[in-house]
Amino acid sequence: MSSPVKEALESYVAGRLKAERLVIAVAAAYYGEQGAGSRQQLQPLIEVIDRASPGIVELGRVEATPGFELRLSERPFPKQYEADLRRAAEACLASERTTGVLDVAALRGPGLLTRAARAIRRLFSSA
Repeated sequence: MSSPVKEALESYVAGRLKAERLVIAVAAAYYGEQGAGSRQQLQPLIEVIDRASPGIVELGRVEATPGFELRLSERPFPKQYEADLRRAAEACLASERTTGVLDVAALRGPGLLTRAARAIRRLFSSA
């Protein structure tokens, strides 16, 4: 994990950094050109970010070269997902401290079926 991302995670867990700033730091490292090596380490954080605020990255057209440009869209991070983001950040830091490598399986949230079942239960319980 790159030191700017690690510093951002530590600052967020310590309460010195807002969730929006952490999201920007993690997304920039994940989607940036130098992010290829850290993608697997940051994947659990990106999953929480995508669940909370899908579409954090905007695709733009590049005139000079083929392809596209990635732009981070800055918007408020939903308060109801901050606990999940904090847990993922804490687990990421703890995993790196103890093993030197990020244990991706330990950071993953509930699977697709679990999330779908929860959504269905919420539909029927609110009716």
